Amino acid sequence: MSVEPKTPAVPSFESRVYGTLLGGALGDSLGYAVEFESIDAIRARYGSAGLLSFGQLDGGSHFSDDTQMTLYTVDGLVEALEWANDGVAADEIACLWLAYLRWLGTQDVAAASSAPVPQPRWIDAQEVLHHRRAPGNACLSGLATGQMGTVARPVNADSKGCGTVMRSAPFGLIPHISREAVYKLSSDASSLTHGHPSARLSAAAFSLLIHNIVAGSDIRTAAAEALDYVNGVPTKAPELPERLEAALQFSLQPTTLDPEKLTEALGEGWVAEEALAVGLYAVLATSGGTPAEHFRNAITLAINHSGDSDSTGSIAGNILGAYYGEDCLPADWLEALEAPEIIRGMAERLLAVTTG
Repeated sequence: MSVEPKTPAVPSFESRVYGTLLGGALGDSLGYAVEFESIDAIRARYGSAGLLSFGQLDGGSHFSDDTQMTLYTVDGLVEALEWANDGVAADEIACLWLAYLRWLGTQDVAAASSAPVPQPRWIDAQEVLHHRRAPGNACLSGLATGQMGTVARPVNADSKGCGTVMRSAPFGLIPHISREAVYKLSSDASSLTHGHPSARLSAAAFSLLIHNIVAGSDIRTAAAEALDYVNGVPTKAPELPERLEAALQFSLQPTTLDPEKLTEALGEGWVAEEALAVGLYAVLATSGGTPAEHFRNAITLAINHSGDSDSTGSIAGNILGAYYGEDCLPADWLEALEAPEIIRGMAERLLAVTTG
């Protein structure tokens, strides 16, 4: 007698928030161990299947700038919401800019004298966030100008690096706001460091994907809806729909792409639309089994390639954490995660200002 697989319980909003932030950190951390290695080098070190677990790492694990900047995105949103909850109107993008300037300071990079000097907050005192973990050049240089980049006055006008996407999941975790608000927040925030339309639209598509999942959509539907939305805005970046549509189609094939074909089909993930496509593909192509099995399989597919493994792993972890909540996070992986109390602390602060 066959047994139908058990349908996962619908997670609470709180579980989705914790799942998104912790899941992203897990994917980031495992991917960071192989970020700059070719697939041949990964196989030579970890075996033909590649890096499959934290137990294979020597000397523990570390998350990268992807998790650092994601947490600073949370903090910028939290500050704006704190002002709003006190009845004071706040410029959300200005709060995010100040948060990213504080992150810049943790990397021992000085902003130009024209930049404001932000007041310190809880997150800034967390020593683990001051480690320099291969931060993106566009994030550093865009913030160091001291200019608040906008769509009309861009910094790094030609940059579409994945530094906008990997930090943007939190925009999808703000409850009771419209898709239009999610799009504007994530797009405008990406303009603080990256001026290329694909960087802005990829960040917005990712935020909308998370927003749609939290609202109750399955992952494939959430991705299709996010793609439809960004296709309908005036700004165009044809490389984004091309990559996302490819990810959706390739994920329907009966066998998963091997690492060489994965990067050939979707890219290596160093630029925004490629990172989102690889992370999304990894999630969709590995569905099945328990939530924890799905998570393990998706993350290992997302990181074992010759590309930006921490960003693609982080994106895949964000997506599955938002979908399943904390239930998908493997217990042994969580035990190996660096500074989980800091990640949970930021989740708690976001929940405090959104749900009370």
